[in-house]
This record gives sequence, C-alpha cells and structure tokens, in this order.
Amino acid sequence: MKTKNPSGRQQYGFSLLEMLIVVAILGIISAGILSQMDVAQQRGLTEQVKLDNFQEARDFVDQFFRDINQIGYPSSRLVDTVSYSPALTTQTTYTWASPYINDNHLAIGLVSIDNDAVQFEGNMIGNGVVQSVIYKVNGSGACELCLQRSQVDKVSGNPLPTPTGAQALNWGTEVNDVLNSSALNDGTTAYIFTYYKADGTPIASTSLPLDISTSALAAQTIASIKTIKLTLQIRNNLVIDPKTNQAIETNFEGEVSINNCSMATTGKPESCQ
Repeated sequence: MKTKNPSGRQQYGFSLLEMLIVVAILGIISAGILSQMDVAQQRGLTEQVKLDNFQEARDFVDQFFRDINQIGYPSSRLVDTVSYSPALTTQTTYTWASPYINDNHLAIGLVSIDNDAVQFEGNMIGNGVVQSVIYKVNGSGACELCLQRSQVDKVSGNPLPTPTGAQALNWGTEVNDVLNSSALNDGTTAYIFTYYKADGTPIASTSLPLDISTSALAAQTIASIKTIKLTLQIRNNLVIDPKTNQAIETNFEGEVSINNCSMATTGKPESCQ
C-alpha cells in the first residue's frame, strides 16, 4: 500500500490483508511452538515418573538386600544351647523344626515364603536383638497395590504372625502401585518373589505358600533355599504416557544369595553347608 505525506513523498505500509496474513502465519508458528513445548513437558513428566518409580524400586531392593544379608543370625549353631543362661525357650509343637525356634534370642532364618510375601528373622540393626521381618503385598490389608514391610523385635513364642502365632506386626509401605503378578510375553507369570535351591532348581510357585508349621517337607524345602529373585512391576493406570497412550510402567529385577542356615529343620541338607 502506498500513501503520500504532506511533503509529497510516497510512504509504504501494509494493507489489512497483508496484516491478516502475517498474524495468521505468526499464529501458526506460535501454535506449533506451544504444541512442541506441551509435548516436551508431558514427556518430561513421564520420564520423571519413570525415574521416581525406578528409584523407589531400587531403594526397596537395597533395603531387602540389607535385611536378607542378616538372615538367621544369631542361630542356635553359634551358642551353647544346653548351658545357655537364662535357659532358652523350647518348643515341641513342630517336631521337624529346631526346639529353639520360639526363643527370641535366636533367629530361625526363613520362616515362610510365598509368591508375594517372605518372612525371616535376623539381627537387622546390629544391636544384638533379633527382629522379625515380613515383606508382603497388602500386608496391612488396606493397600492392595502396596508392597509393605513389617519389622518388629522378635518375641518368645510362635514365630508366625498373629493371629496364627505370637509375633506382632508393624506395617510400612515400601513400593506403591506394584503389580502382584503379571503375564509376560512368553505366556508365563512373573511373581514378586521367586526362590531357588542351591542347585538352581526353582521352588514351584504352585507349591507356595510354605512355612515352618506346614510339614517336615515344607521346612526342608525352606531350609534348602539359596537364592531369592525379585521382580517388581510398577504401574499406575491413572498416569498415561502421552506418546504411547499407555499407563507408565517401570520394571526392576534383582537376585540375592543368602546364607540360609535355617532352624526350620534339623538334620537336613542346608544351602549354607
């Protein structure tokens, strides 16, 4: 567009159509930039959720490894059980187990195992006091997608938790949004805990749960465990990945070998020997 000023010189400007075209182009460019920024922000949020879930899983595994390394200590093999003063508490309920499994001065080792739970005893904090520790999905009964942990000082009495036994519980959450079991691509099912004997043979998931009160065979099986594998799958169906439109999922695996000098059975081969 051309105009003349009072001096007679021509001036050049933009017509309304040209202005509209420029505004439209700027609008398109701005929309594209904002769209990319929104996608980048959502992707950043997704990666942060994955990182938080991974860190949560790793912290759990580290805690579990620290606990499990203290399993079975101190055991009846480290003290003179005959002349111990004061006299140790004995039991005759489970004839296939050590007579000292009810005494709070000594740790059994593994007490019970399941696909989504494991209980064991040991001196967890190095103060000479035996603790009873349980890892279990929904242990408190109020959090179906939580993998929870209970640690309490062992009491003299049945090592199984109440109401079955004498041992109390004190639940705290370790991992949220955990899948108890899930189907893998090969059609098998991944459980949180998988147990292996010293020769590498896995304990069949269909044979679980097992605990020291079940039978002599169960106690012998528990005493033979050498390795525990953890498979954690964390997924919150309310948090969606904007790129895949699927719920964000984080996977974590780990294995730990244990010195399982279990008191669950006597006179049987054990993984620590």
